[in-house]
Amino acid sequence: MERDSSLYKIVPLSTGQLGEKEDMFQNVLSQVAEQFSRAFRINELKTEVTNRLAMLEKRVELEGLKVVEIEKCKNDLKKLRDEMASRGGARVNCPCKYNFDDGKKVTPRRDVPNYPKYTLSQETVEALKKPTFDVWHWEHNEMLSCLEYMYHDLGLVKEFNMNPITLKRWLLAIQENYRNNPFHNFRHCFCVSQMMYGMINLCNLQEKLTLTDMGILMTAAVCHDLDHPGYNNTYQINARTELAVRYNDISPLENHHCAVAFQILSLPECNIFANVDPEAFKQIRQAIITLILATDMARHGEILESFKQKVDNFDFTNEEHVTCLKMVMIKCCDISNEVRPTEVAEPWVDCLLEEYFMQSDREKSEGLPVAPFMDRDKVTKPTAQIGFIKFVLIPMFETVMKLFPQIEEIMVQPLRDSRDHYEELKQIDDAMTEAQKKKTESISLGGKKK
Repeated sequence: MERDSSLYKIVPLSTGQLGEKEDMFQNVLSQVAEQFSRAFRINELKTEVTNRLAMLEKRVELEGLKVVEIEKCKNDLKKLRDEMASRGGARVNCPCKYNFDDGKKVTPRRDVPNYPKYTLSQETVEALKKPTFDVWHWEHNEMLSCLEYMYHDLGLVKEFNMNPITLKRWLLAIQENYRNNPFHNFRHCFCVSQMMYGMINLCNLQEKLTLTDMGILMTAAVCHDLDHPGYNNTYQINARTELAVRYNDISPLENHHCAVAFQILSLPECNIFANVDPEAFKQIRQAIITLILATDMARHGEILESFKQKVDNFDFTNEEHVTCLKMVMIKCCDISNEVRPTEVAEPWVDCLLEEYFMQSDREKSEGLPVAPFMDRDKVTKPTAQIGFIKFVLIPMFETVMKLFPQIEEIMVQPLRDSRDHYEELKQIDDAMTEAQKKKTESISLGGKKK
């Protein structure tokens, strides 16, 4: 069947007709294009919003807050603590108390704690760098915020690529694993860490040591007495405790502090060194262990003598020299209370004596040897401090002063003043004892005459 070719006949349109049809066609195309465009734009917008949200979340995670806050820290830390405690015990699920089993691990938190906008005052920031800082005016949450600030300020968060939220969790876990002893507690940990931060600033160590060295110094200071039971190495060894048996009587407490420190760091949600190269971490771990073990006072003479031999020709490019300096620095910070103003330092003597007396009372009840300097029947505040300041503190700080003369005025002179203060107190005590003795003899003689 033949088709009518007229069906396919092209009929030329007048110019007016062509314009109208073309306009209509263009309108339809425009509308279709607009609908498509709108649909695609919505998807693009969704993608863009999602991406931007993800980027913002990542920024909060990776960059965190550059200036650490105080007031507002309390609520957030309380929430964190409550949540962590509800997931498995008050010790932040780190089975540290003389127990080295794996235990139940915390599920890592992915949410970001909500910190209100309150920053440390400039006055506090400056005070933190000095040994005169009054450590008694701060609550635990505020001390945690100050420690967090130190890590940010020294550039450690950036250097080790720390997740700022992990830093918060780690500090909280550290605090939870200090016991409520009269002396060896979280406030002591803060004192030692704050003095370390002060010495780093006072001695301009940023110019002489690497950021890795400073991270080692600060982290060792924070961890140096973790889970201290309140009874010293002598007691552990004489009482043959589980710790003494575990560590063969060799620095049982200091070995335990190290073990607890790395047990906490083994929790992924508390590992501030998670982004450090494994080989670098191995060296950091070894260095932190070396420093914490150096805080055993039984090694005091050996460590100070080693430093004395190096100090006159000290070489900051010599790894052995730098390690020895770091050991002496953590020792200085650990026993630095008498460097502080009298009103800050003296309450610590009461705390230490209380802990000593607890131990000596226990030793007496268990038939163990008692050190005279811990016996409540033999020791006084002046006798406890004079010998320690004269024969331990001043010689060590004066040796460090050879390398850093700037510490004399702000650290060594207060020690000399403290020595003089306690020697005056001892003279008063001696005079009172003598007067009491004469009074007793006089009464006794009077009784005999009758």
